[in-house]
Amino acid sequence: MKYAAVIEYIKDAAKIDSIRPKHREYLNSLLANGKLACSGPFTDGYGALIVYEAESAEDAEKLIRADPFHDGGVFVQWVVRPWKMVFTNPEIMTKV
Repeated sequence: MKYAAVIEYIKDAAKIDSIRPKHREYLNSLLANGKLACSGPFTDGYGALIVYEAESAEDAEKLIRADPFHDGGVFVQWVVRPWKMVFTNPEIMTKV
């Protein structure tokens, strides 16, 4: 099942930027292992939407807590909710 996490970051752009390479490496490992549906930061730079593939909300929470952004103090707070994808447009979703 998919779980969407809306995550708020600290307001320290330099700290976020310093940890981001490890965070993205972690997300790439989740993607390769079928545990990440999609992710990306909000355009204000202080949060993100991450959609995990997990057995339960607790398992999604474990994925959040294993993220280098969590260990590095970037994640301030988050909300995890079960999410059901109904529509998607692959052409739009692959635009960066």
